[in-house]
Formats: sequence, structure tokens, C-alpha cells
Amino acid sequence: MAPPEPPGGEPRDLRSDLASLRRRLEEAEGYLGLKQLRDRRAELEMEISRPDLWDDPDRARRVTSEFSAVSDDIGLLEELGARLSDAEALYELMIEESDDSVVGEVTDAVDDLARRLSALELRSLFSGEYDDRDAIAELHAGTGGTDAQDWCEMLLRMYLRWAERRGFEVEVDEVTEGQEAGLLSATFIVKGRFAYGLLSAERGVHRLVRMSPFDAQHRRQTSFASVDVIPFIEDATSEVAIDDKDLRVDTYRSSGAGGQHVNKTDSAVRITHIPSGIVVSVQNERSQHQNKARAMQILGAKLAQLQRAERQAELESLSGPKVDVAWGNQIRSYVMAPYQMVKDHRTGEETGNVDAVLDGDIDEFIEAELRRRRPVGS
Repeated sequence: MAPPEPPGGEPRDLRSDLASLRRRLEEAEGYLGLKQLRDRRAELEMEISRPDLWDDPDRARRVTSEFSAVSDDIGLLEELGARLSDAEALYELMIEESDDSVVGEVTDAVDDLARRLSALELRSLFSGEYDDRDAIAELHAGTGGTDAQDWCEMLLRMYLRWAERRGFEVEVDEVTEGQEAGLLSATFIVKGRFAYGLLSAERGVHRLVRMSPFDAQHRRQTSFASVDVIPFIEDATSEVAIDDKDLRVDTYRSSGAGGQHVNKTDSAVRITHIPSGIVVSVQNERSQHQNKARAMQILGAKLAQLQRAERQAELESLSGPKVDVAWGNQIRSYVMAPYQMVKDHRTGEETGNVDAVLDGDIDEFIEAELRRRRPVGS
């Protein structure tokens, strides 16, 4: 039987495609450590079966969370292996029987496996200690006046849509509305495995160029907004100690979207950590107590990140000065006029479909940056 020929193209070598997928799957089993994962699952199963497991609730949550993650990884690899074996068997049967009626089915299976493996291969790009954690993201409007504040709100929508596409849960904890339109700032938590590893690729200054809807003469305007991302740690007390004497706690009335509790009580909380100058505001929860608890969690995560950054700065000082990324040195430009283009200046990745990007289609930019960051030789 001759190789199947796709419409309007050269014959497709499905055997070669399947062999390539098999190699990629074996490589994934290697860098994800399938054997080690199975050994670890057996150890965790023994831990979970202990009758005294929940005598220490924090440890129990860590064990059950790790067991869930390990089981998910094993299940994913085993499912891909089973699907690939089925596709290989169907292809061999197709050849033996000279039955081209299943060419489409085999082709669809190959394409689906390729997509699934591409998503899985992102795991090889995660090497940071906190990459598999939830993420705290902060957006701040920069230079550009009302346009920059509108841009800040557009970025918030972009990331919310991105998170929705990936099946992540999002909690918007604070928004500060602009004077005329848009947002001065926003803080949100993205919950899902590898949320921090993925979103860390977005950290930096984002630049928008468009015909301003806020300019009476509709002139072209350049606006900036910054994105900061840190890992969310439910309990950061193991990394940092927070002294109540170092805190100033203010309450105020919530503003913006938030349901029936907004603008009725002084339930929003702003905590200032005096020694570091870090300020955290939360207004999303239903009560002042809940807002304060969430603000303390975010503050703990920020202080832990600050400590890690200080340690890293000490190490980097031994190898000479580094060039700071100043405000305006954008990582990515979103151009809507006089032409349509989104370009990442770190990787060269670009697209002309600005609307799709602003609707959350940013995975290609994230993956390109993760690959750029990957240490040479790894």
C-alpha cells in the first residue's frame, strides 16, 4: 500500500511520524523520571495509609498534594503511551490489510498525540524550585496616562482569558480603578500546577501602540504597563518571620467590581510592611478578617521572594555588575497602529493576530521565553 497522500500535498510518512512520537514519548519518560515517579507513588501510598497521617495536618496536605501530582504525571504518561500504541497498531493493520479507509483516523491520532506531547514537553523547561506553584501576579499602569490605565485593564483581561483557556482558577484580590478609565493596578492569584513557571515568562514591561480612543484627535499613543509575578506560598512562615510591630494595617471601603459587599463596609484591607515598604491590598473576600488573612499570605510570599532576590543579588555581585531593566525597556510590544503586530523583544517571537493575543492566546510567547531561558546544555 502506498503512503497516504494528504489533499494537495506530498504523501505523508505516517510511519516516520509515529516513530518520532515514540522517541519523544521515551524522552519525556526520561526527563520526567517515570520509574522514579512510580517508586515515589508507592512510598506515598504507604504514607497515606498510615492511621496517624492527619495528626499533623500540614504534613498530611503536603503528602496528599504530592501524591496527586505524582499520580497525574504517571497517568498522563501512561495514557499517551496507550494512545500511541493504539495508533501504531492501527497503522500496521492498515498496511497489512491495504485499507486506506482508516488513513484519516490514524492521521488524526498522530496529530492529537503531537499536540499532547508538545504540551508535555513544556515540563522539561521547568527547573525552578517554585515553578509548579500557584502564581501571584501584579499589574501596574505606567507611562501613558489614561491610555496606560486602559492598557493595564486590557492586560488583566488577557491574563484572565489565558488562565481560562488553560483551565486555571483565578482569584482577583485587588483592583484600583483609574481616574477616567481602566486600572491603576490589579493583583490576582492564578491557581493551577505550573502557573508560576508559565507566568514568570511574562514578568516585565509591556508596551502598547495604538490610535488613542481617549484623544479627541485620535492620535497614536504609546503606553506602558508592568507585570510582576511571584510564587504563591500558602504558608510562608517557614521562609520568613513577620513581626506584627512591623505592620501598619488600614481598612477602607472596597471599590470596583465585587458584588453586593462592595462600597457598603470598610472590609478592604491594606497592609504596609514598614521595614521593606511592601504594600498589599485585598478587597475580594467577603469580610475584613478574610481580606486580612489573604493579604498576610500575599505579604509572606512577597517577603520570601524579596529574600530570595537579595540572596541572588549577593551571588551576582561576585561576578560583576548587571544591567538593570529600566522602565520603558519593554519585553514585548503590542502594535495596533499603523500596522498589526505583537513582538517579543527577548525571543523575536511575533504574530500579526493582535486580537487573538489580547484574547489570551499567549502560549507561544511563553514557551519561546521558557526555551530562551533554558540553561545551555540542559
